[in-house]
Amino acid sequence: VGPEALLLRNSKSTFTSFGVFFLQMGWGDLGAFGEPSKETPNLDQMASEGMLFLDFYTANPLCSPSRAALLTGRLPVRNGFYTTNAHARNAYTPQDIVGGIPDSELLLPELLKKAGYINKIIGKWHLGHRPQFHPLEHGFDEWFGSPNCHFGPFDNRALPNIPVYRDWEMIGRYYEDFKIDLKTGEANLTQIYLQEALDFISKQQASQQPFFLYWAIDATHAPVYASKHFLGTSQRGLYGDAVREIDDSIGKILKHLQKLGISENTFVFFTSDNGAALISAPKQGGSNGRFLCGKQTTFEGGMREPAIAWWPGHIPAGGVSHQLGNVMDLFTTSLSLAGLQPPSDRQIDGIDLLPAILQGKLIDRPIFYYRGNEMMAVRVGLYKAHYWTWSNSWEEYSKGIDFCPGQNVSGVTTHTQEEHTTLPLLFHLGRDPGEKYPLSFASDEYQRAMERISVVVQQHKATMVPGEPQLNVCDKAVMNWSPPGCEKLGKCLKPPKSDPKKCFWPH
Repeated sequence: VGPEALLLRNSKSTFTSFGVFFLQMGWGDLGAFGEPSKETPNLDQMASEGMLFLDFYTANPLCSPSRAALLTGRLPVRNGFYTTNAHARNAYTPQDIVGGIPDSELLLPELLKKAGYINKIIGKWHLGHRPQFHPLEHGFDEWFGSPNCHFGPFDNRALPNIPVYRDWEMIGRYYEDFKIDLKTGEANLTQIYLQEALDFISKQQASQQPFFLYWAIDATHAPVYASKHFLGTSQRGLYGDAVREIDDSIGKILKHLQKLGISENTFVFFTSDNGAALISAPKQGGSNGRFLCGKQTTFEGGMREPAIAWWPGHIPAGGVSHQLGNVMDLFTTSLSLAGLQPPSDRQIDGIDLLPAILQGKLIDRPIFYYRGNEMMAVRVGLYKAHYWTWSNSWEEYSKGIDFCPGQNVSGVTTHTQEEHTTLPLLFHLGRDPGEKYPLSFASDEYQRAMERISVVVQQHKATMVPGEPQLNVCDKAVMNWSPPGCEKLGKCLKPPKSDPKKCFWPH
């Protein structure tokens, strides 16, 4: 989950659901998933006490659409978090985006609120920053964090730095009031977000108030940061330092739950919103393990994520699941934990994972890999069929932008959009998790697998009603010039004249 977390406490059913969603953490970033330096002892312990999911996916290879999918239980192409400006383009919510999460979408906190939950988001929202998209307009009762990524402009007063909010009003801006040292990577933000989580849990536990927490820190997103205490402590540079601090924070949160005596009534889920960003600056990117490529792509490295479920006294310790899972399942699973049903008036893509987690049942379901408005690939069982392939353009690649550094596979990691809808490229992910060796079109295995996959794709397309695309229009006038509360701080800036244009999405 981007660095993000999800927590749900129900005083009536006496349990809490808490999920952590780390931005740009790859499948190979945790010791439990094979990272050789073993610098994530708390997450590794969480795994040893809970259940590993080895086949867990995000809903999109980019952050904003995955977050929208998590909170709605629906594919981004259904909930509007995609673009039609060009074919198969990744898009997100930069400062100048006009769109955001539509009012017509029902978010998880909105549904939980009806059951009496107090809902809080800590960290990055990333589903639109204009007033109508504010998280407190979509079911959250409290917010401490930012509406966008912590990109610059750093010290350029001609453009606004990202605001940090407490509830309805900003309390400062990144780089001005909430410092991030771009030379050393030092920032105390993770510690601030950790304390916010601990305080919120304590407060709600003391009042016996049912609650839901979505923890969404962004330390592993470029520009990567860590607090002074963690700088230089890992074998993996600044990125490793940030991961170590996140790991330490998760350990503190789990211990806090234990200290409060609610660990056995607490469901915790850890995962990521997209694969590691292999294009990041040196020592600012993670590892996707044995999988192909990274963030921005629909190869396994871009969308298969580390995932751990933890619920002491309920989940057998040391479990490993091969259930095909997706971040959208956290929507449906959380509702199930709360004794609620998902909405029946819309297509919900997430499934309830509790039978897989508690009973070891494997639920037959496909995984769809979307890039913008295009279904690029689908996984059914151990087979993955690519209907389109594209890493990024030759123009970008010639400038050094490579989403598959050192991994390019001829005919697979293509730099032009290649259509394979007549004869999809088919891989057996059990034998070939790195997607290097497509099955022969003439083989019986190919024919049998594609017969099954084709039926799944036809059924999926029959249910597809795309939402109104929210990521098509950009306008500098809607940037964070004068957020609520800026006048109290003397931090209001004058916006330029409105000049809406089509957003440019290069890949």
